[in-house]
Amino acid sequence: MKELYESDFDCMIIGAHPDDAELCCGGTIAKLSKENKKVVIVDLTRGEMGTRGTEEIRELEAKAASEILGVKDRINLGMRDGFIRTNEENLYKVVSVIRKFRPKIILMHPSFERHPDHENTHILVRDALFKIGLKKFVTNDENGNPQDVYRTRNIYCYMQAYQFPKSADFFVDISDVHDIKMEAIRAFSSQVYVPGQYENEAYTSLSTPEFMEELVARDRYYGGINGVKYAEGFLSVEPVFVRSLSQFL
Repeated sequence: MKELYESDFDCMIIGAHPDDAELCCGGTIAKLSKENKKVVIVDLTRGEMGTRGTEEIRELEAKAASEILGVKDRINLGMRDGFIRTNEENLYKVVSVIRKFRPKIILMHPSFERHPDHENTHILVRDALFKIGLKKFVTNDENGNPQDVYRTRNIYCYMQAYQFPKSADFFVDISDVHDIKMEAIRAFSSQVYVPGQYENEAYTSLSTPEFMEELVARDRYYGGINGVKYAEGFLSVEPVFVRSLSQFL
């Protein structure tokens, strides 16, 4: 039996749809991979309700993006796109996948977002993060064996459509991997603007050159206010704790 806080993976990124992780914190993911950290992405749905592309196309795009970012694993929990809710079935799926990978850090959607699935993902994951430590909330692994309980306090929200109501709690310098982030985003060519790709598909706000420019501009702005070229901002769910101020040196 593993200890309550014993981890197997360094970071888990949970997103409602394939491409959420790349759009919101692709630079942070790429940097962790570059530092040889074990990273897993968990997509809750297959994005089948999306205006552009198909779930089969997005599955291939997610695989390509994962290879670009260098993540160790990627899981899709197969929830119904557009209808993410906190119920027993979905809680079981999220608790089970967290207990399987036991990540030190979890990144997820913030509580206030444009897409209802994103907000509902935040609520669902917050509920699951409480239940992962409850012995009487029993989940089983792929072989039918009961999973060990687990806890982490390193829970952070990435930024997506909306700016945070307050300043981010901290920023990650992604200057050296920003090109990798943008390459991973362009892997989702059915969703975002890539010249010559899916030009006859219906228009969405993500499928314009301006959207790609906005992504770069945001990263550049947050980099600028921190004295670097590009950065991504995060909110902490739990209080940020350090054992010594020397950790900032």
